[in-house]
Amino acid sequence: MTRLFITLILSLISLNSFAQNDTLKRVSQVTITDSKNNNMGVPLLGEKHLLIFYPDPEAASQNSHLTDYLEENQIESDSIYAFGIVNLKDAPFFPNALVRFIARQKIKKTGAQIFFDPNHAIKDGWNLGEVDDTFTIMFITKDREIAFLKRGYLTESDVKEFYKVIDKYK
Repeated sequence: MTRLFITLILSLISLNSFAQNDTLKRVSQVTITDSKNNNMGVPLLGEKHLLIFYPDPEAASQNSHLTDYLEENQIESDSIYAFGIVNLKDAPFFPNALVRFIARQKIKKTGAQIFFDPNHAIKDGWNLGEVDDTFTIMFITKDREIAFLKRGYLTESDVKEFYKVIDKYK
């Protein structure tokens, strides 16, 4: 009886995970802003595979072990476009103008592309769940499917999974 109960619970967890992943399966275009606060869509959505870093400014260093490495060792692939979209909505204590200024400095220094989500367009439009105080990393395929999504600190195992996805779509 205990074994049957455990099997039933594990089945329900699997179904719940499938349902959550299913809601994340495809993404649609949403409106974000550039560093000068001009509205725009997510760049190259549906045209290239997208590696998107979606940090809350309060958790900007949460995955620095990976982002610092990637700044020095960029992913070389014509089919993958990587950039950041800063989650401004969940950082009420950081003035948006200051966050944009810091981002413009990073753009000049590293050549990185950084955009902004001032109103949870990404979080809500793509059903990401709770992203407050997290550094979310996602990989969206050309077919607009989420192939990788991790909120918060990436463990060594998560980083290995991340690279498996990257290698698959290079």
